[in-house]
Amino acid sequence: MSQGATSGVPLAKTRDGTDLPVIDVTDPRFAVADDPAATRALYDAFVTSERRRSFIPGFIMRAMLRRAAEQSRLVHAMFASDTSFLDGMSTYVMKLGVGNLVPPYDTPIDRRLAASPHVTLLRLRMQQVARLLAEGLVEHLAAAPGAPLHLINIGGGPALDSVNALILLRRDRAGLMQRPVVIHVLDSATDGPFFGANALQALKADGRPLHGLDVAWERRDYDWNDPAALVRLVGDLASAGGVIAASSEGGLFEYGSDEAIVANLAALRADGAGARLVAGSVTRNDATRRRVIAETKFKLIPRGLAGFTPLTTRAGFAVARVEPAWLSDQVLLRPA
Repeated sequence: MSQGATSGVPLAKTRDGTDLPVIDVTDPRFAVADDPAATRALYDAFVTSERRRSFIPGFIMRAMLRRAAEQSRLVHAMFASDTSFLDGMSTYVMKLGVGNLVPPYDTPIDRRLAASPHVTLLRLRMQQVARLLAEGLVEHLAAAPGAPLHLINIGGGPALDSVNALILLRRDRAGLMQRPVVIHVLDSATDGPFFGANALQALKADGRPLHGLDVAWERRDYDWNDPAALVRLVGDLASAGGVIAASSEGGLFEYGSDEAIVANLAALRADGAGARLVAGSVTRNDATRRRVIAETKFKLIPRGLAGFTPLTTRAGFAVARVEPAWLSDQVLLRPA
């Protein structure tokens, strides 16, 4: 990352002591063009690159990936990890964009990966979820001036979708942000939330986008297959009053089972007394997406909107809005 690129960008520490830039989707250095033509061009480029790769014999591709993984932490996380999901911090670094990478994530291979259409669409995913969350909250915040805002983030690691929703609200509807805000991060991992808490503090510093706002951060250990803790949290928050919203970008709706999705949404709805809206990402179900997933060990479930919508109905939610990023659809849910 060049000195020009770092100028003015807040940094936050990871658990291993690395200083990483903090993503702010209102900063052109991090923003991704998301008009229909731009997103379609990205997807077309992605499909073209995957078609070219399909002509490479499997044993050669595996050898190439093994060598690349030895030189790149990001490639290792994508193709050589033994885990069934892409960890929160590797996902976050990919979302920085090629111009914002820092050591030890800035090798030539890292840069090629970060510049790929696949990873650019991953960046767009977070940007769209943050926007859906921010725009969906406006009417509820306007109807409850000064009431606490609680953002529940399920399996979101650093939870920068929640943080960026606040940045967008502060920029566009500053008057609505005169209230206490708590970001509740529900995640079994600790590295992502550790960085997210530091990123939030960096954004609250003097001259930064969230300076002067009353925003707190709370992490809870959570397994979405056992939503009892979520039931209790939503019940407590609903009893205390305020506005509740939730999100899960690259999490529950992409990796969770049908049963887990329904149970968590039902817990969030709390018979109409809980979350006013839920934003998240849903993996698309097409041949190219399925082939890419098969090349990794990740347990992504490409159910698509056709497979996802009936689950929301079972839990008492309806899909109110969809933003496509081709690899995934970002959805805004409201109580039915």
